[in-house]
Amino acid sequence: MTESDADLLVLLRELDDPEWLEWPQHYDRGEAAVRFGVLVARLEGDFAARCAAEQDTQDSSEYGRVVVPGNATVCGTRIVVCVSKFGSLALVCADNPGAFLGTNDAQDEGELDGADLAKVNRALVELGYVVVAEELLESDYDGPSRLPRHIQRPSWSDRFFGIF
Repeated sequence: MTESDADLLVLLRELDDPEWLEWPQHYDRGEAAVRFGVLVARLEGDFAARCAAEQDTQDSSEYGRVVVPGNATVCGTRIVVCVSKFGSLALVCADNPGAFLGTNDAQDEGELDGADLAKVNRALVELGYVVVAEELLESDYDGPSRLPRHIQRPSWSDRFFGIF
């Protein structure tokens, strides 16, 4: 685990409040919607393409997703950005969450261009999101919250992007 992964794990633990599974205690749905709208517009401008978006996901700790279409990326693979309701956490995936172990594997397999990934990460960081690697999110969840019983092997992804 890198130092930045360790710092992100500390952040995940700080955001993990067992009393608030679907959203944090002081969650502002309106503020989340505005920031998400700005993100969608930014990605559409950066990739010169219409990006599909789903938002205000019900019964989930994920707020929404933005999909940069494959025809707008160098490698032809769509880029999916998932945004959590917690701490402005964001996850960037090639094709779909879980399709590759993470963005490094997608790059190694020629499915994700480094410049496209940098463009997405830059937009997220400039808008105040914290990008968390899929590999870290897929590690075993060991926090205090009681996640739904239907989750066989809970991960941090289940905690901050999962369905409840």
